[in-house]
Amino acid sequence: MPADSSPGLAGETHARSAGRRPRSAATQQPRTSVSGAVEVRRSARRSRTVSAYREGDRTIVLIPARMSEAEEQRWVGVMLDKLAAQESKRVIGDSGLAERAERLSGQYLGGRARPASVRWVTNQNTRWGSCTPAEGSIRLSHRLQGMPEYVVDYVLLHELAHLLVPGHGPRFWQLLEAYPRTERARGYLEGVVAADRLPHLPAAREE
Repeated sequence: MPADSSPGLAGETHARSAGRRPRSAATQQPRTSVSGAVEVRRSARRSRTVSAYREGDRTIVLIPARMSEAEEQRWVGVMLDKLAAQESKRVIGDSGLAERAERLSGQYLGGRARPASVRWVTNQNTRWGSCTPAEGSIRLSHRLQGMPEYVVDYVLLHELAHLLVPGHGPRFWQLLEAYPRTERARGYLEGVVAADRLPHLPAAREE
């Protein structure tokens, strides 16, 4: 996916290395390194900027080939923080939720879950989401707005699965096994609740 067209692009940031002189293009060795869910791509054509974007479940960080290992680690941290800040400010509307629901259903549920409506609501303070299978309606708590996208996707997929399986039995959880971030998202939400020592989050929270 092109860096400049990715919806998760953190933008290009100028990288300055005090006391270091750029090596010639002939001595720059482009390479790619992967650590966990982060892939670092070095480029001899990139001399002063660093950028990052999401590509599925992986974060791609683009850096100049001349950077040292220490600089690479520092800039990966900087760009991950930038991406997280951008995602925390991004709030999609009801139409965006419907489009995301269609994509998730197609990707993880074979397109079988087809909600009649998907929308944000402000009257759910004890649940992250709810579903009425008879009506085909899905509602997500506004408290999810500003949380990482993979968390919102998990809750949305959770409610989509309820269109196919009403309860929380083995068949239901088997449907969610296809989503690679199920456990991570559940851990995130459990951590949010535990951090506040309350059964639910306040309506608004500043980190």
